[in-house]
Amino acid sequence: MKNKLAIVFVFLCLLSFQEIVSQNNPNEMKEEAAFFMVRGEIRGRDNRAPVSDATIRVVGGEVAKTNAFGRFTIRTRVGDQLVIEHPSFGKEFHKVTSDESIVILVEGFEEDQQENTSSLRGQKRKSNLKQHKVMLDSAVFFKEKDIEKSIQFIEKALENLYDDNDEKQLSDSYEILGDVYVYWQQYDLGISNYEIALNTYSTTRLWISLGKTQLLNADYTEAIKSFKRILRNSLSRYQQVTVYEGLGDAYKALGKYDIALKNYNKGLKIAKEDLITPKVTDLNSKIADNYAATGNTNAAEGYYTNSLNLAQEQNLKRAIVEQDRVADFYNSNNLFDKEIQLRKQNLADLEKSGTDKQVAKGTLNDSIIISSQRINYKIGNAFLLQEKYDEALPYLEKSASEAISKEDLIVGKDAKRKLSETYESLGDFERARKNFQEYVDLVNELTLRKEQEISIANRLRKNIQENQTRIMSLEADRKLERNRIDSYMREQLLVEQKNTTQQYTIYSLILGIVLLAITIYLLYRNSKQQKLANNLLALKSLRAQMNPHFIFNALNSVNNYIALNDERNANRYLSEFSTLMRAVLENSDEDFIPLFKELELLELYVRLEHMRFQDKFDYKINVDEKLKVSEFQIPPMLLQPYIENAIWHGLRYKEEKGMLSITITAKTDEILEITIEDDGIGRKRSMELKTKNQLRQKSKGMGNIKKRIAILNDMYKDKVDVSVTDIFQDGQGTKVILTLKKD
Repeated sequence: MKNKLAIVFVFLCLLSFQEIVSQNNPNEMKEEAAFFMVRGEIRGRDNRAPVSDATIRVVGGEVAKTNAFGRFTIRTRVGDQLVIEHPSFGKEFHKVTSDESIVILVEGFEEDQQENTSSLRGQKRKSNLKQHKVMLDSAVFFKEKDIEKSIQFIEKALENLYDDNDEKQLSDSYEILGDVYVYWQQYDLGISNYEIALNTYSTTRLWISLGKTQLLNADYTEAIKSFKRILRNSLSRYQQVTVYEGLGDAYKALGKYDIALKNYNKGLKIAKEDLITPKVTDLNSKIADNYAATGNTNAAEGYYTNSLNLAQEQNLKRAIVEQDRVADFYNSNNLFDKEIQLRKQNLADLEKSGTDKQVAKGTLNDSIIISSQRINYKIGNAFLLQEKYDEALPYLEKSASEAISKEDLIVGKDAKRKLSETYESLGDFERARKNFQEYVDLVNELTLRKEQEISIANRLRKNIQENQTRIMSLEADRKLERNRIDSYMREQLLVEQKNTTQQYTIYSLILGIVLLAITIYLLYRNSKQQKLANNLLALKSLRAQMNPHFIFNALNSVNNYIALNDERNANRYLSEFSTLMRAVLENSDEDFIPLFKELELLELYVRLEHMRFQDKFDYKINVDEKLKVSEFQIPPMLLQPYIENAIWHGLRYKEEKGMLSITITAKTDEILEITIEDDGIGRKRSMELKTKNQLRQKSKGMGNIKKRIAILNDMYKDKVDVSVTDIFQDGQGTKVILTLKKD
């Protein structure tokens, strides 16, 4: 029994522990690869106030709470439904579409508590945001004019946001700072600031800017990672084209032309479907570059023709850029006549545009400068490559004069060198020497300028680094403050989770104890019922043994009459014996019978025994007149063995006639006392007279009655009490007192 209870208790404890563990780890069986951590922010739609202590729950997943700034971080995946709950607005829903940071604006949020504090904080925040916007606008204004001023304005903008800790505005600030660095070709610094912006507040636009800058910085592998990561988000069609174009550029730079072509074609397909004309032109040109790089000249020329026609339909500026690119292709493939023809058209279109210079981006967003001096130089060079010196001279002369007048020393020196080589080929060594000397002078001047530019660039770089260091110091301080706040919030969350876990543990233990108590009760009740059933079975078995015992003794009496040829008494005895037996059989299946029935049986039994031994004893049965016999019940055949013992072992061996007295009285209203007295030879003398055969055979009647009384007292709480004593001091006479409780 104890082992069973112990097993049940251990099982319930394990069940409770498993329940607690499963509640603390609701997402344990989910596939890890599909999930990511997303940052979010919850604000009121009307007042833009941060909502603190809001509960964010992923349907079927994790649960998080917003901190004092309304921010949260939660593990989720694309397509999951977020449920946002707060007492002020009830419940809101948001679907996760990407791994970018999210801002959720909720209706009905009111800051009733700490109203004055909130008002002051709101006013301060509005003032800070206004100043922040002014500073960022100023930074954008000076972006192309003065990098130091632009960075200083961004630094001031960040200082305004230090206390407010607005992630969206912080991200915007670092994004503009990255744009400034990229414009001034400080690509490594641009990448660093884009990454800070992304870690603060992620957007698709930022990821695209990061990927493009990584291309410019020749970090092609990282650019591929950035672009591929963006493809997991929900992108606009234009963004998709941009991403595939960036992937094509990166793979082309790595020499993986087949993969580059696949990405270019994906972008071109989307651009054509959505009529994104500028991108259709760019992608035709880049596909042509890709084919040219693999040596497929025919395919490259076909795509260049497409890009050139599309550019001319688009606008004059775009046509000028594409003409220059296609002319370079003709030059690299020794198609000089086509190159010269296209460059002349390029020169005419440049004059038509009203500007003397066009600046465009190359295939990897590098700067391409298109000017009249450069076009004239390239036309002259094409003639030289065909050894048409006379036709080359006018273009080279014009290129050199324009370059010098416009202080384009790079083109000027190259033109002078080509002129020196041309005059030398024509045999005009004086002019060749003169142009070579001018070439040397321009190289020296260019070297001096380069040194000055390097010096200026170094100073600028130093100033930029100092500014960047101050900004990074601000960012480090802000991160420390944020980490402190996040640490505090995590501690609070851990305390809440600990309390919740303790509550679950307590509830589980209480449930386990209740279940254990119920189990013990059920086992106890089952055991009690089983014991009762066993006792009833034992009583029935003992009664079954009593009946044959009595019948055996009665038949001995009949046999005695027959042996004496006393037919009349035998018949009368058998008649009364049959009446007695019928009554005994009727009561044999009952645990209790009314007392008056038991008395009728006893009187009939005593009369039968008196018939046999009428010369040995007389008897009397006295029932208290005040006793309500009908209110008491007694186990059947309980008194008969005691009376039988009194007659057979006490009175039968007495020399003179004895007396058997049965008295029934009420000790109380609830207790009945039955006394059986005989003045026979007594128990000691009776044992001495027993034959050896009688000693070997144990008395089944008295043994059975003792067992019955023990079982009845166990079942009914000491219902029956029996005591047997000698009446006289010499050991003669026997008194049996049987006490019976009513209930």
